[in-house]
Amino acid sequence: MSTTPTTRLILETLLPHLKVAATYAKFLQPKIAALPAKEQGKNFFAAALTDADVAIQNLIEVVLLATFPEIRFYGEEYESSNNTKYFRAIELGSEGDYLVTLDPIDGTKFYMDGHSNYQIILSILNSDDFEAVLAISPAENVYFYAFRGEGAFKGTLEMSLEACAPLHITSAKPSILLGWGMNSVAPLLKDQYQIIDIATDYSSDIQIPNLNGILSGDLSGAVIKSGKFIDSAALAFIAKEAGWIVTTLDGSPLPPLHTCKNYSLPGLIIAVSKSVHQDLLKAMQSVAI
Repeated sequence: MSTTPTTRLILETLLPHLKVAATYAKFLQPKIAALPAKEQGKNFFAAALTDADVAIQNLIEVVLLATFPEIRFYGEEYESSNNTKYFRAIELGSEGDYLVTLDPIDGTKFYMDGHSNYQIILSILNSDDFEAVLAISPAENVYFYAFRGEGAFKGTLEMSLEACAPLHITSAKPSILLGWGMNSVAPLLKDQYQIIDIATDYSSDIQIPNLNGILSGDLSGAVIKSGKFIDSAALAFIAKEAGWIVTTLDGSPLPPLHTCKNYSLPGLIIAVSKSVHQDLLKAMQSVAI
């Protein structure tokens, strides 16, 4: 009977290949041509798809099938991949039967428009919670990672996991990111914070913070309508391991992953401190009333 690989072994094995993917993504960015948009309604961020998304996912799929052939894997571009059918499963498993997920280019719209704050995000999920997340920022030559209960770490792409330093965000800009569909809370927060509404403030010419700004100090908090396992929930996990407060929109603890649907947690409040969390929670409660 095969033994499930440890989360650290999975990340250590994939990290060199993810670094190759990061170099490829950085090289390709100025040359990229968008493929036909995915069907995702009016959300132009979710609809963006590039050659880099598909190629990076194919690379990681090949490595996983060659190295950990029994692993569960769900990649964002699973519908476009010829490798999906070769994985044992794409859903969450039972306790200890890990699911590896990949967002090959998180922030594809940012990427297509030449901005630097896109990421490659790989996660390892257990039935109840994340076990590990690794997020690479190719254009900024940095990556972040966290193992469950072990804190969060940051390093340059030249560093091994062991060489990275603990991630401590000592100060953060008084900016709050509102995810798609969360603009109703903006009026309740604008007197205390700079509000960045992703749906209305995005610009192809001027870079605004993406959700990964919670890891760089560019944000003090964020309110997200749905925490997708492959991206926003994964970044929230790193933030939580770094000491941030992460709850649902009503202030409740996050539910077990296996109780969620469509590879998504419910809406998230992500805050650098208790005071910021209370401000965001109060705004959400006022909107609900």
